[in-house]
Amino acid sequence: MSGARRPPSLRTGIALAVAALSLLLIVGQAVALILMFEEKEEEFITDILDQQIQHSIAQYRASGRLLTPNTPDMRLYRLAAGEGVTEIPSHLAGLAVGDHEIFADGHEFHVAVREADAARFILAYDVEDHEARLRALTVITFSSALLMALVTLGAVYVISGRLTRRLSTLAAQAVSGGGRYAQPGMAREELALARALEILEERQRDLLARERAFTADLGHELRTPLAGIRSDAELIAAQPALPPAVLRRAGRIVDSVDRISGLASSLLILAREARAGPAEAVDLAGAVQTAWQPLADRAAARGVELACEVPPGRVLHCDPALLDLILRNLLDNAVRHSAPGRIVCRLEGACLSLRDNGPGIPEADLPRVFERFFRAGAAGGHGLGLALVRHACAAAGWQVCAGNAAEGGAVFRIDLADTPASG
Repeated sequence: MSGARRPPSLRTGIALAVAALSLLLIVGQAVALILMFEEKEEEFITDILDQQIQHSIAQYRASGRLLTPNTPDMRLYRLAAGEGVTEIPSHLAGLAVGDHEIFADGHEFHVAVREADAARFILAYDVEDHEARLRALTVITFSSALLMALVTLGAVYVISGRLTRRLSTLAAQAVSGGGRYAQPGMAREELALARALEILEERQRDLLARERAFTADLGHELRTPLAGIRSDAELIAAQPALPPAVLRRAGRIVDSVDRISGLASSLLILAREARAGPAEAVDLAGAVQTAWQPLADRAAARGVELACEVPPGRVLHCDPALLDLILRNLLDNAVRHSAPGRIVCRLEGACLSLRDNGPGIPEADLPRVFERFFRAGAAGGHGLGLALVRHACAAAGWQVCAGNAAEGGAVFRIDLADTPASG
């Protein structure tokens, strides 16, 4: 799973969803407020223009003079037939009576055109200040909306952390061995999940207990008849007067019984939950030689010898039974697949490696070599030795991997980095 993409966090998902919803609502409200403000601003500008032009017309009637409005953003013009032409921008001269919005020279103008006393009065108002205020209001509103969304994101992230912490606790409890999941003060949904975990764990315990009991009973029941068959076959093989063909068959019976017994023992070990026993100081080189002794005669018959390159005095603190199980199965696998030559057991730093002298493992088979009953090649065995190795390594807290050595042959490496060692 180290290379797989991490699943999304429920806590982060909740926080992002609430923040996005909050941002959507805030932005929607902000847009509505800005549109309302813009509409009110337009109405305000229209009222100002109407009042100002009416005031200007009244002043002209009273004084006969066209008085300029007090604000510099307004320009007042008067057009009348038979009078001198007043300088007026061309974009204003042709406007009809009424209210207009035009753009000229990069500015927006609101223009009021009125007719009175056979003349036309034109009042142009540069609304750039109003537009600037509207832009500033828009920036402030959307910045505030974004800030509120960020604050909401942080607040909801903290709150959702408290809500999802119980789920993380339940998950950690399930990984560490379970127990009683339901606790006082849980919400209904959490309580339902906790009770479901308790029921599931109880069912799993019952199932494992039945399987282990069945496996143990089967192994026990097999031992007695297998021992009788082996004993009878040995007695038959001990009779010198029997024909050679009968003696060979008796030997095959003994070998078959031993194979069945080994298979049953391996299955019993794999059926049990692997747990490391008390750690002891184990001389690693001595453990390799001890595991090699039962295989020495068979290896010599195949022309295979062991080269142990583990430094003397290297002490490993571990369960000696698990270490012996791992070494015996790795060495047995190496002898079975080796051609005449040497098997090399080497310690490099915290990595113990074992390289055989065989043809190696096909690349397509490398991912499956530790599977139960998988056998690469036709070198015999029941396909459980390497599964036992992985089972025992997992119990000891070690990592085991398989590959092919550059100089030929298969190589198995055990990472002992987490194991206290001395020497």
